[in-house]
Amino acid sequence: MKNKFIVLMALVLVLALALMTACSKKEESKEETATTEENTEEATQEEAAPEEEEDEENYETGDASLDDPLNQDEIGEKELLVASFGTSFNDSRRLTIGAIETALKEKFTDFSVRRGFTSQIIIDHVLKRDNVSIDNVGEALDRAEKNGVKTLVVQPTHLMDGFEYNDLVEEISGRADAFEKVAIGKPLLTTDDDFSRVATALCEATKEYDDGETAIIFMGHGTEAESNQVYAKMQETITNLGYTNYFIGTVEAAPTLDDVMSAISGGNYKKVVLEPMMVVAGDHANNDMAGDEEDSWKTILTNEGYEVTCILRGLGEIPAIRDIYVEHAQAAIDSLN
Repeated sequence: MKNKFIVLMALVLVLALALMTACSKKEESKEETATTEENTEEATQEEAAPEEEEDEENYETGDASLDDPLNQDEIGEKELLVASFGTSFNDSRRLTIGAIETALKEKFTDFSVRRGFTSQIIIDHVLKRDNVSIDNVGEALDRAEKNGVKTLVVQPTHLMDGFEYNDLVEEISGRADAFEKVAIGKPLLTTDDDFSRVATALCEATKEYDDGETAIIFMGHGTEAESNQVYAKMQETITNLGYTNYFIGTVEAAPTLDDVMSAISGGNYKKVVLEPMMVVAGDHANNDMAGDEEDSWKTILTNEGYEVTCILRGLGEIPAIRDIYVEHAQAAIDSLN
């Protein structure tokens, strides 16, 4: 009887061990399946990305070879680094950022002017599509240090003192010890005088459309930062200067397109002119503003019954705007003394 009990217990133990082993293998199998599904999903997303990039590249942005990336060595002891967010639209990059850089070169002949972009996505896109290498800000600073630059002046082409500008200031400050003198210029819209001059430049550049029955709308980008208030201030400035047919809206903040449409609905406007209030006429201007998609500003306003004209011109194309950047760079240089 005792032997039978021992055999029975042994059988129970064997069965228990077999059951535990089976459960363990089942859990391992489930984990392997989940891992495989996760890896498959990641692989699918990675494979889809190039196809999406190819779709985005199916437009003509101009000849990249006409634009100077300003990434040369032999800088000398004094450098003026022009820091921009950047754009992959080649013609607009040359006519806006390139034009600002040229204005600075013509004014400050004792400085070597170089370029640095803050958007790595744009840098990578241009390199892959056009085989043109543009320095990011870190690479531009490395180049300056390697070339023995002693006096570094950085002039941003940013519109306002927002996230991008503050990140730039932080990056430059972190590398300041590599140079004997460092100064950073202010963004475009800094003082009340800047607002007044930019407002006048915008309105004068479009005065041929101001016939009393045309609403002239400038599209800004918009930001979550407190600096988004520059758009409301620009609207106030334009109105106070007597340009009553001019309106400001943003793509990603306030005032919205709905706000602008509400404002122009009170007038007897039959036509609308759209122009970006951005340094470059890039993706937002070409697609969100002037695109043929159903959610573009042009399409929405056309469906509202307006005759719509789009001007694909970045702020950098306007000489009076470039003059302000030159003056801000001059102030930065003066601060070194």
